[in-house]
Amino acid sequence: MNFKNNSFLILFFIFSISFFACNDKIEKEVASEIIFNTAISDDATAAVVSKILKNKNLTSIKFEKGTYHFYPDKGFEKFAYLSNHGDLMVNTPFPLDGFKNLTIDGQESTFIFHGVMIPFLIENGTNITVKNITIDWARSFHSEGLIVANNKKEHSFDMQISDEYPYEIRNEQIFFIKEYYEHSLGQSILYDPKRKAIAFNTEAATQITSKSRISKNNRNNIDKINYKYKYDKRAPEYKNIGAEYRTKIVQLKPGLVRVFNHKKALPPVGQILTMKGAQGFNRVSPAFSVKSTNGFNGTNVHIHHAGGMGIIAENSSDLILDNFNITPSKGRMVSTTADATHFVGCRGKVVLKNSTFNNQLDDALNVHGTYQSIIDILSKNSIGVRMEHHQQLGFKIGKENDTLGFVRLSNSFFAYDKATIKNIEYRNNRYQIITLNEDLPKDLKEGDLIENLDAYPDLLVQNCKIANNRARGLLISNPKKTVIENNFFSTEMEAILIPVESGHWFESGNASNVIIRNNVFQDNQHSGFNRGVIRFATDDDNENIAFRNIEISNNTFNQFDNLILQVTNTDGLIFKNNTITNSGTFPQLHPKNPAISIQSSKNIEFKKNTYKGKASKILKVDKQLINLTFQ
Repeated sequence: MNFKNNSFLILFFIFSISFFACNDKIEKEVASEIIFNTAISDDATAAVVSKILKNKNLTSIKFEKGTYHFYPDKGFEKFAYLSNHGDLMVNTPFPLDGFKNLTIDGQESTFIFHGVMIPFLIENGTNITVKNITIDWARSFHSEGLIVANNKKEHSFDMQISDEYPYEIRNEQIFFIKEYYEHSLGQSILYDPKRKAIAFNTEAATQITSKSRISKNNRNNIDKINYKYKYDKRAPEYKNIGAEYRTKIVQLKPGLVRVFNHKKALPPVGQILTMKGAQGFNRVSPAFSVKSTNGFNGTNVHIHHAGGMGIIAENSSDLILDNFNITPSKGRMVSTTADATHFVGCRGKVVLKNSTFNNQLDDALNVHGTYQSIIDILSKNSIGVRMEHHQQLGFKIGKENDTLGFVRLSNSFFAYDKATIKNIEYRNNRYQIITLNEDLPKDLKEGDLIENLDAYPDLLVQNCKIANNRARGLLISNPKKTVIENNFFSTEMEAILIPVESGHWFESGNASNVIIRNNVFQDNQHSGFNRGVIRFATDDDNENIAFRNIEISNNTFNQFDNLILQVTNTDGLIFKNNTITNSGTFPQLHPKNPAISIQSSKNIEFKKNTYKGKASKILKVDKQLINLTFQ
């Protein structure tokens, strides 16, 4: 035996094993990270989808700084139910299903989308981070027209439409044509181009009344159609029954149209009418859909547009948005065509901080749970439930061992009993069967509601700027803990609305433990509604307590109109160290209002506030609080 040769072979064998082991390690490390460069920028969709689908072990996706276009033609497609959106076959370049500990870093890149797409479709994930990315669409999902003339005699107005918004007129109606998409005039609101904000008193002129009821002479036997089960008259398949187009639109010359038969006041010359199509059909492309995911971080993300919400999160936990901004681009009046951010059935922590939410066509933030109606009592521990609103189809109210509350709003806004989920049997998008670990309450009735008492978050909204948008700043139905601090609000409706809503959207959650402090409120409610800047409200006509333990402190209200605080159904509210002044920015719309209105409430306290407004009466209360004074 040649010892030297054998030693050489042994050494070679050891080296080979080490080499391949190292190579294998390198390959695994490389396989966990993908770096895209601008070579794919003309249409990055196919390359991104291919890499994601082939490697579920990815922990890092990076983009060389640049501008990347994404088209739907080669995207990943699947059917999705999207809460508060239309349900459709969605198309995405980022099908992120089941990923863990993944970071997507755009490195300051801009992603331009074309047509109906969801940029980030995130499902069943854990610890997902998206950062350093700007999102926009080549053509917006809304359209804009400048009001250039109106004729009071014939009650018509003329609208100049730029080349950015191609259109055609069919059967005297206007349709705006996009890439892969079109919309009618539909929902509309006026913007003031000088302020780049919702126009003052827009409610006098908008929405454009494009539809009216059909004459009885043009209907036959409609009233004889019977539905065995309850149906949603607002759903797309029913909403046009009994309606016909009211408006008549004529092109005077290319880019200039005249609108007849609008019912409200004529839009003022110089303002911009924004239009986004019919409700039920105009929310198809949120920028982020996050579903059943534990841990999501959006950091240094800028969304200039989306055909729906900036982010819709469902049944997820621990979501943090930091420097997550919604602002319009390209001179547009509108950013997202619906809410900037929306969280339904989420738990853990929800945090919005250091962010700007401007010019979206709905709330900056909506946080709530979901009511479902009990329509069948099937056994001693199982029920059949119905999802009531057509934009919450397919939503599962909870998971195994979650605590359900049984609610009868005519008696109380709080659950009268509880039980935990054993399993949920999905039958269809409206109807599910829930089996419980415990027996049903003895006094349970069909028609009662359920809500998931575990599916609410601790909420923090901090250092955010919310302005120039349609609707509210924050819409919050959260019985856990909510802190709203150091923010700026200037919205066309309420800056903060805290409701219990059970008659339309069926969004559950009566608020408790709410702190609103150190915020600035500037000229909210300027569109014409007669409501408070901060409002607590229910849509049920009773005096039951819905809201508890509220603190509103150290805020500044610089308001053109009188009504600052509007409270109902509240037990325990302290309003202290706040300063109220009159801005003089706009003429008062409701000069007879008090500064504060309180009804059906108790344990209310005012302390060390400063009032320099114009209301002739600061405090209006019902007989329960007749001795309450403003201090």
